[in-house]
Amino acid sequence: MVSTASYEARRFGVRSAMPMAQARRLCPNAAYLVPRFQLYRTVSEQVMELLGRLSPLVEPLSLDEAFVDLEAGGVAFESVGAREAGERLRRDIRAVTGLSGSVGLAGSKMLAKIASEEAKPDGLVLIEPGTERELLAPMSVRILPGVGPATGEHLRRAGMTTVADLVEAGEDELVRLLGKSHGASLHRMATGYDDRPVVAERDAKSVSVEDTFDVDLHDRLRITMEVGRLADRCVQRLRASGHSGRTIVLKVRRYDFSTLTRSETLRGPTDDPGVVREAAARLLDAVDTTGGVRLLGVGVSGLADFTQEDLFAQAAGEQVVEEPLGPGDEEAAPVAEAEAPAPEDPAQRRWLAGHDVRHAEYGPGWVQGSGVGRVTVRFETPTAKEPGRVRTFRVDDPDLAAAEPLALVEPAGAECGEGGGAEAVREGEAGAAAGQDSPLASRPKSRSEGGGPGSGAAMSRP
Repeated sequence: MVSTASYEARRFGVRSAMPMAQARRLCPNAAYLVPRFQLYRTVSEQVMELLGRLSPLVEPLSLDEAFVDLEAGGVAFESVGAREAGERLRRDIRAVTGLSGSVGLAGSKMLAKIASEEAKPDGLVLIEPGTERELLAPMSVRILPGVGPATGEHLRRAGMTTVADLVEAGEDELVRLLGKSHGASLHRMATGYDDRPVVAERDAKSVSVEDTFDVDLHDRLRITMEVGRLADRCVQRLRASGHSGRTIVLKVRRYDFSTLTRSETLRGPTDDPGVVREAAARLLDAVDTTGGVRLLGVGVSGLADFTQEDLFAQAAGEQVVEEPLGPGDEEAAPVAEAEAPAPEDPAQRRWLAGHDVRHAEYGPGWVQGSGVGRVTVRFETPTAKEPGRVRTFRVDDPDLAAAEPLALVEPAGAECGEGGGAEAVREGEAGAAAGQDSPLASRPKSRSEGGGPGSGAAMSRP
């Protein structure tokens, strides 16, 4: 599935949540990138730190958006102060990360979210108090939280397509159509009323990781290995959050886009990678992957802040019974030598589109695509002014190696290296498509979403 798409690709009809096969048909010359979530998290932490300087009340919604209560931070009590804080935030985001940010300012979370949408891709929109109803009236009912495709269609059949239609219908009619809770809530929001507070802390309910593959996986051994790798990554994230969990969840999206979820609950919470790997493998055994798999995911839920030792050896071979040594046995006791890891076969190296590499001769670049034993690399840096040169190599080229992402902000006094670069970078464009009309499908420009609370700002980074 497409996670997000650049503005260039959207002109060809590519949209978020679209099947990747459909996106490739609509925009065949785009660059399709594999997510680099570790980098996204790093940049997200930098932005969230900037938001924390504005207010103690910051409510993250995702990696790239959050609500901020500016009034609680004492940085804005009226429109002028809020605008100044928003512009300062946008400058700071650019200086620290090299990315653009969109800021929406309003008296409620709902309105600030709408304002941030209007501010994209790189701007600031402030909704003045007293103008809310006038602003909302001509908008589609789908702009309101809680109105999805099904509710929107139900309202359309009742003759309500704009927010003004909802206000005119009145609360009683909406309650009749949608039920007491939903109808009353929707009427309040249609009149511009949203009293939801900014919540700074939210307890995590689960930890999970997943990967979408460029080509459907058919090899059962390869699928099993991928599940094991995802289980290890999930446990790393679980431990980093200071949690353990009882329920292991496996997610499989098959070739026909049908999605299966299987789970197993253990006797007690664990953060043992072996236990999670084996549970995920057992769940995979019950899933038919004959037709191919395009997405795999492993998660842990039922979180706790402690672990329970597995007295019954949930992981096979976990327990080792030690017999006391007799006289003279110490010398005879065999000592097992650790096996050296098998060297990686260069011909089997995976080059994921969008990931960073370095070539001994051409320097830093990023993978534009790979297949049939070849990998195509564009050699450019985030701060270069022009698209870089493209070269194709064998996947086992000894001069080509994976590399850490380059800094998005050029150090003071540094000059751009050779090979030019696209104006925008890839952050936020997980699984996205670059514009067909950009030269040689250069890196897609990014975008993100945000919204913010009363006297609050909604931030987003590309």
